Amino acid sequence: MSTPNADRAVAAVARPPRRAILQGALAAAIVGGAAAVAHAQNKAKQSLVQYQDKPKGDQQCDTCLQWVPPAACKVVEGKISPKGWCAVYAPKPK
Repeated sequence: MSTPNADRAVAAVARPPRRAILQGALAAAIVGGAAAVAHAQNKAKQSLVQYQDKPKGDQQCDTCLQWVPPAACKVVEGKISPKGWCAVYAPKPK
């Protein structure tokens, strides 16, 4: 013969708490969202990084770490002049 306390103990073991379910769902959403962001990393718009077709002093795209010959950039979208410049300029190591 079962007692009310025994029935509660069985029910508690058989059913996970609501908090555990919500934490699992939140973790799944975070992992899924991070995967989507990593997959769809877009380049910045030229206007956002203040891109210009002329150098700024001795800083120019073809001396930048992000430069991809003949006319591209790893982080800025569109056609990029080798003699251009933008705010994400990072000099190549010497």
